[in-house]
Amino acid sequence: MDMLGLRFHHFGLAAREPEAACMVLRALGYRCGDEIFDPEQNVRLVMCDHDAMPSVEVIAPGPDGKTPVDRLVTKHGGGIVYHLCYTTKDLAGTLAAMEKEGLHATCVAPPTPAVLFGGERVSFYMLDGLGLIEIIEAA
Repeated sequence: MDMLGLRFHHFGLAAREPEAACMVLRALGYRCGDEIFDPEQNVRLVMCDHDAMPSVEVIAPGPDGKTPVDRLVTKHGGGIVYHLCYTTKDLAGTLAAMEKEGLHATCVAPPTPAVLFGGERVSFYMLDGLGLIEIIEAA
């Protein structure tokens, strides 16, 4: 755990077709779970784990309407890592610690229950100097 109360969880990979990304990840030794649909974000998700490498969440557009990854998969059809994810046990404390350290985090998606993480709340922040981060509020 660091001074911000964060623990690394996974990389977020936007991909037009999750099966194509999973094929590559499997060749690298990853175990890819079943694809699930998150209606809150209108995305298809696959969590991929490895015994010795960081986990990867594959995120693909859902079937209907606008999604958070549309622009990314249009511009980077083969896929692109676009966020880092961390867990915290105290979101308010983490955000206060960021502010205390002079870090500027702009909320781009407030805490929302996530299907992929058993209903644990996730939120997204644009963190100056790093980019987009997802924070899971671990129970």
